[in-house]
Amino acid sequence: MTVTLDRPCPTALTQPTSTLPAVIGADLRVPLVTGGSTRYANLDYAASAPALREVAEHVERVLPYYASVHRGAGYASQVCTGLLERARETVGDFVGARESDVVIFTRNTTDALNLLAGCVPGAVLCLDIEHHANLLPWRAGPHRALRAAGTVERTLEDLAAALAATPTALLAITGASNVTGEVLPLDRVVAIAHAAGARVVLDAAQLAPHRRIDLAATGVDYLALSGHKLYAPYGAGALIGRRDWLDAGQPHLAGGGAVRAVTPTATVWAAAPHRHEGGTPNVLGAAALAQACRTLAPLLDGPAAEHERALLDRLETGLAALPGVDVLRIWPDSPDRIAVLSFVVADRPSGYVAAYLSAEHGIGLRDGKFCAHPLLQRLCRGGEALRASIGLGTTAEDIDRLLAALRALVSRGASWTYGPVDGRWTPTPDTRELDPLGVGLPGGTGAGCGTTD
Repeated sequence: MTVTLDRPCPTALTQPTSTLPAVIGADLRVPLVTGGSTRYANLDYAASAPALREVAEHVERVLPYYASVHRGAGYASQVCTGLLERARETVGDFVGARESDVVIFTRNTTDALNLLAGCVPGAVLCLDIEHHANLLPWRAGPHRALRAAGTVERTLEDLAAALAATPTALLAITGASNVTGEVLPLDRVVAIAHAAGARVVLDAAQLAPHRRIDLAATGVDYLALSGHKLYAPYGAGALIGRRDWLDAGQPHLAGGGAVRAVTPTATVWAAAPHRHEGGTPNVLGAAALAQACRTLAPLLDGPAAEHERALLDRLETGLAALPGVDVLRIWPDSPDRIAVLSFVVADRPSGYVAAYLSAEHGIGLRDGKFCAHPLLQRLCRGGEALRASIGLGTTAEDIDRLLAALRALVSRGASWTYGPVDGRWTPTPDTRELDPLGVGLPGGTGAGCGTTD
C-alpha cells in the first residue's frame, strides 16, 4: 500500500510575501486592562511554539483516516500505520540519525529523557545549568551534577576532568540553554566524552527549532526533543539514538504493543522502538511532528536563522540601552546563542513585570525560574527572571513594543495596579475577559494560579 498523507499538503502554502512559513495565531488579538485590544506579541516560543499552518492543515488531512495502528486490518488502520512509521523516518532524518539508530515517539523531551534514564547501564554526569528535564531523571540512579564554570573553556576542562576521574556511562548536556540561549561547542563536548568512554545525550528541546543537528556527523549518541517546541503542539516528542541500550532497558511503559509474547507467567518484550511505546501511540502528534520537521529542515541554515539573528540583535541592543535592565549570561566568552535570552529589571519582581507587559501591552513572555532552579539561583538575586524568546512568527514590531513597554516602566511606572493572586502577580482589578473560549474558569477564579516554574 502506498501511503501519501505524510507528504506536504499542496494547499499549505507559505505567506506570499515571506520566505518563512505562517504560524497559527499570528493575528490573535488580546484585551488590555486599559481598554481595547491589540495584536498579541508572542515572545514565549521557548515555552511552547504555536503550530505552523502547514502542520495544522496536515493534521486536518489526517483526521478522517484516524485509527489505531499496527494491529488493524481496516484500510484506515493501515494508512495510519504507514503514516506513523514514515513519521519515524522523517524525524530521524531531521536530526541526521544513523541508519542503525532508533526513533522512539514519546510525549515530550522530559518523557524521552526519563525513558533513557531507565536504560543507562551506569553513572550519569550533567551540568547544573540543565533544565529539570535533563537534571531530575538521572537522580534515580548514580549521577553527578557538575557546576558549570564561569567560562566555556573552563567548563570544558572541568567536564574532561570529571569524566576522567570517575567511570561514567553517559554525559547529559543541553544543546542550548533554555535560560540564556547559549550554546556549547558540541563537537568538543562529544570528543571529551567519547575520549573518556562515555556516551552523550543531547537535550535538543531548545536547539532543534533553531539549528540543524546531525547525529551522524557530530557523534552524539542520543537526542531528545519536543514537538511543542518545534511548531507541532500535538503532544509528541522523540528519543533518537543507539539501539543497544534501548533494546536492553526495562520497557518505559508496559502494555499492549510493547511485547512479542505474553503467557500467564512470562513476558517476551519487543525490541525498540515498540518496546518503549506501550499502548496506542499518538498518531496525530507523530504526524504533526514529522510535518514540522519537513517544513523546518530547509529553513534552519538560511531564512529562519537570518530572521532570528536579526531580531535577537535588535532585542539585545535595545535592552542594553535601558537603565536597570540586565541580561543574564552563563559564560561571557560564549560565542554562540539561539534566539532566547533572559533578563531582570532592577527593583521590580519579574512576575510583576510580566503581568504589566501582558495586561497593558499585550506582550507574552515567560517569568520565573524556567524549570532551571539551580541555574537561576546563582544568576540573579531572588532566583527569578524574565525570558524573551523569538521564533518564526516574531516581528520587529514585537521587539520594539517590548522595548518601548520596558522603557515606559522604568521611566514612569505602570498605569495599573498589580498584586499577588494564587501565587502570581495579577492586575487588580483584572478587567479582561479571561474565558474567551467559554469553557469556564477553574473554581470560578481569575487567570493566574500556581507558582512560577
